[in-house]
Amino acid sequence: MLTRRNVHTGPVTGRLSRAVACGVLALALVACSDDSGDPDEGGSASGSSTSSGSDSGSESGSASTSPSSSVPVPEGVELTEQGATLDVGETATVAYQLRQNVVGVLDITVTRLEKTSFAESFVGWDLTDRTKTTKPYFVRATVVNRGETDLGKLRLQPLYALDGADTLVESTMFESKFTPCNPNVFPKSFPPGATADLCFVYLVPDKGDFVAASFRPTQDDVPITWTGELKKPKKPKKPKPGKGDGGDGGDGGQGENAGG
Repeated sequence: MLTRRNVHTGPVTGRLSRAVACGVLALALVACSDDSGDPDEGGSASGSSTSSGSDSGSESGSASTSPSSSVPVPEGVELTEQGATLDVGETATVAYQLRQNVVGVLDITVTRLEKTSFAESFVGWDLTDRTKTTKPYFVRATVVNRGETDLGKLRLQPLYALDGADTLVESTMFESKFTPCNPNVFPKSFPPGATADLCFVYLVPDKGDFVAASFRPTQDDVPITWTGELKKPKKPKKPKPGKGDGGDGGDGGQGENAGG
């Protein structure tokens, strides 16, 4: 979680373990859990911990051990092959178990990769010393719900940044609206057939490099990756007169409510 101040050429695999890095900013943080944690116990606006991504899905059932290719999908949906390497602008059709009996089926099109800086995009935000050792990147994606479940207010957690140290970095959550890159959760209502434009913030440790966007729901999956040119961040839209910068910064986990 991030807190704002009152002033307003083969498949890339990547490590998926306790080495998964989390974005850290100010008073309320996204914290890495150990490998035994339940990823459905996501971080909330009050600063609860969220999954490191080591065991995507529910503790019960087969979600934490089954590759996405074995997750049931609606008739006529063909999933993208695991290990596919895509360019920015290309679409992957994926499925993953959010929790027992809840499957997300999505078309994910990564549309833009952006390299930014704290000076450029984080004006007015408190930065811890640890945060200042990271380097920020944004990933923008268009997502279509191809499944049979309303995924409203849930987080697309298995989309990571792969850094130059072969580590998967989890997207960072915010305590309030982050105008340069918002949101990274589905809208309040996201029924079958709906489309949403999402933006993900990644804080890469040790001022590291961004190599690829990586979809990897479980350790048994070979990730699907997107690569392309890193561009300057888009200029955020100016708020309408009378509108503050606060608001719904998104839910912290993969449960029905913020914090699971």
